[in-house]
Amino acid sequence: MLHEWTSLVAPAVQDRLVLLINHVISRESVAMARLAPFAGRTVVLHLENWPGLLPAAPDLVLAVTPAGLWERLEAAPEQALRIQVDAANPALMALSALTGERPRVTVQGDAAFAGEINWLMANLRWDIADDLSAIVGPAAAHQLARLGRAAAQALAALARTAGSLRGGGKAA
Repeated sequence: MLHEWTSLVAPAVQDRLVLLINHVISRESVAMARLAPFAGRTVVLHLENWPGLLPAAPDLVLAVTPAGLWERLEAAPEQALRIQVDAANPALMALSALTGERPRVTVQGDAAFAGEINWLMANLRWDIADDLSAIVGPAAAHQLARLGRAAAQALAALARTAGSLRGGGKAA
């Protein structure tokens, strides 16, 4: 039963994720220009070592559009760039993202395409405050952004502590 539910929900979640990624990319014309030459190329994001107790996480298959954005595909072609992310501990992986740490990945495929994706990951950031200001106004957006940064810093400290405890060291 859970498998059936996951197979229905996962594509919807992935579609929303692609919308968010495209929103961030569309705010930076340089990012779109860097991706556009790779139109038609695909990337498969695979979560490796995913815990068996959790519902299976399907691969995310994305193709570059001529506009330099992404679209989700149902299946990967043979010549796709494959990115495998170590997801043995999804909670720690999510918290580590708050500290700016990248998860351990393995990349197989076109090096030039992988280089552009690496550039996107290193240089693009979501300006949440700008998006919020269109909804609640600039003053409230500024306050919400401050609150969000404080929460992110607290969670990042928690992630560092959890990481140091997991590694056998003492928290600083």
